[in-house]
Amino acid sequence: MATKVLTLVGGISKDSLNKKLFKAVKEMAPADIQIETFDIATLPFFSQDLENDPPEVAKQFKNKIKEADAALFITPEYNRSFPGVLKNAIDWGSRPYGQNLWEKKPAAVMGASIGNIGTFGAQHHLRQVLAYLNMPTMGQPEFYFNASKAFDDKGTLIDPKSKELIQGFWKSFAKECEELKK
Repeated sequence: MATKVLTLVGGISKDSLNKKLFKAVKEMAPADIQIETFDIATLPFFSQDLENDPPEVAKQFKNKIKEADAALFITPEYNRSFPGVLKNAIDWGSRPYGQNLWEKKPAAVMGASIGNIGTFGAQHHLRQVLAYLNMPTMGQPEFYFNASKAFDDKGTLIDPKSKELIQGFWKSFAKECEELKK
């Protein structure tokens, strides 16, 4: 039975490096991993005024979380943290209080930038939030992706070393998901 991994991409701009990374990660996923995603840019700002009767798009998002066996967060770094749009999505999934849909879902974090450790701060800040939500988050391998020369003009991953890194990442995350199912 395939492991359903809900993948949220925090880079929502049209030419986002993290969207390109998602495309590569999805294409390279093992056969026993089923990638699901959700366009988090469509979610309204979270508010306690809405949490008990959420708009339809938030209900659809919550259903995606419920159906998922695990979560993968792909994030850029903004001011040493992850984007507000990603935090907003995480908040929708964890509220109302006592109804945390992220609880005990295996998680992994990665990100792309034009520098060698450009998403280091974002990933570690995100890991703090995931720890609070009681999501067992894969510690190794860490994945700080320098995407400056990894993609062609069409957004296709062309760098062989990057492909190896993604394959290693999937091997580790798939193993972690299986161990946590036991």
